[in-house]
Amino acid sequence: MEEGTLKSPGNTGDTVDATCCDAIGPEPYPYDVKQWDVREDCEVRQILDRIADKWSLLVIALLDCQSLRFTELRREIDGVSQRMLTRTLRHLERDGLVSRTVHATVPPRVDYALTPLGSTLHATIQSLVTWTGEHQREIAAARAAYDARDHEG
Repeated sequence: MEEGTLKSPGNTGDTVDATCCDAIGPEPYPYDVKQWDVREDCEVRQILDRIADKWSLLVIALLDCQSLRFTELRREIDGVSQRMLTRTLRHLERDGLVSRTVHATVPPRVDYALTPLGSTLHATIQSLVTWTGEHQREIAAARAAYDARDHEG
C-alpha cells in the first residue's frame, strides 16, 4: 500500500505512514474516520450531509446574532428557491439548529433564529470561512496549475 493511503475496512494493510501519526499519538487520527461512513443509516453522515449543504451553511451564517423572517432570508440568499429554503429551514428546525417563532399578528409573522446548539455550529462554520479566506489565493493558484497541466486518461 502506498505511503499515506488509508486502508478500507476490509483491507488488512497498513493505514497511514507512521510519520504523520507521531504528532498525534499511537492512533492514526484523533477521531474515528469510519464514523463518516456513507451507509444510509449512518447518523454522522446524515448530519454532515445536512449541515454542510450550501443553503444550510448560508442560513446558519445569516442567523448569527439576529432572527430573520422567511422573506428576509430569501432576499439575502441569492439563487435559493422558496421550496428549497422552506425545506432547509424545516430540516434545520428538526435537527434543533434553528427555532421557528410564530407571532399572533395579522398577517402572521414567523421569525427564524439559531438555537444555542445552532450557535455552536456557527462558530465552527466561521472557522471554515476564515480558513478559506486565508487560503483562497493558494487554492486559486493550485487550481490554475492543475488546469494548465495536460490531463489525459
